[in-house]
Amino acid sequence: MKKLFLLVGLTMMTMVNVLAQTASKEFYMIVGTYTAKTSKGIYVYRFNPATGKLQYASSVSGVKNPSFVAVSPTQEMVYSVGETDGDGTVNSFRFDRKQGVLSYLNSQSAGGPGSCHVTTDRTGKWVMVGNYGGGSLSILPVESDGTLGKATQTIQHTGSSVNKNRQEKPHVHSVNVAVNNTDVFVPDLGVDKVYTYKLDTQKGLLNPGKPAFTSSTPGSGPRHFVFSPNNKYAYVIEELTATVTAYRYEKGALKPIQTISTVPSDYTGLKWDADIHISADGKFLYASNRAHESITVYAIDAKTGKLTWVDNTPVEGKTPRNFAIDPTGNYVLVANQDSDNVTVFSRDKKTGKLKYTGYSIEVSMPVCLKFADAL
Repeated sequence: MKKLFLLVGLTMMTMVNVLAQTASKEFYMIVGTYTAKTSKGIYVYRFNPATGKLQYASSVSGVKNPSFVAVSPTQEMVYSVGETDGDGTVNSFRFDRKQGVLSYLNSQSAGGPGSCHVTTDRTGKWVMVGNYGGGSLSILPVESDGTLGKATQTIQHTGSSVNKNRQEKPHVHSVNVAVNNTDVFVPDLGVDKVYTYKLDTQKGLLNPGKPAFTSSTPGSGPRHFVFSPNNKYAYVIEELTATVTAYRYEKGALKPIQTISTVPSDYTGLKWDADIHISADGKFLYASNRAHESITVYAIDAKTGKLTWVDNTPVEGKTPRNFAIDPTGNYVLVANQDSDNVTVFSRDKKTGKLKYTGYSIEVSMPVCLKFADAL
């Protein structure tokens, strides 16, 4: 009996220590912005998951409109777009996770104007960028010193769709790499298609998938994309109709299973959706609504992948672009572009609902939020 009590006591002490370490661990939040007003460029904040508070660490300037950022798999590198009307850029930075400081390395052409999204493959050897203005995407090699080489490939989309004001030509909006590091999905708002590619990690080429694309509802404008943690489903937020379409993801193909609104049925204002994320446990999906100024919460049915509306939470700001669930899953942070602030919400892991903590920080024209581990 004494041995049993001793074993239980040791187990409880181990659990307490693990929880204490998790609570004490800190992270960095990296903020991509537009530099049209007072923003210097990219900002780094230290995030305390025990309190939900942010402390300024550093910033880096010299890149115009680094609106979207990506953190490499090793978290040693950060990449940003340079979103301009002329030829866009992709920019490389080394990330010191002890000090929270970014050091600029180099820039390369993104292969088109209006670069709006950047990501890496799962190995960190290749960087992919989507060009909204040019309707194209490029893939670039990461050299041994962390700099970016010139693009090995640029793919130009063609076509248009039914919304003559917004879909007059292709508008690539994101590039998304599956866990297998082979399937790559590229929503194109301008032509109402989610393109499918196969990544050749040896040559740095994107080859057409089978099928080459999946059509969205005409006029919907597919934008951002997320895989479920169990890798069975994928979800696309559609900017122009304020909807999310759920897909079954199987053998490199997408099969639609549901489309659901992100705004209440009585909402008559502008439909202008932006970002989408899933909680690490796969139970809840979140979507941001500009104009409606809210985050929509859905519950995910684990058996079918279908969504059920839970709540719409005001973002306490204007024009929520991207947002992020912190690594502990206890908070959601929202980048409100036109109110120049990042607002912090606590997240109920059982219900998925969000509650404003009353805490926010001022950042000029924030667009993208990414987390990284602090050392």
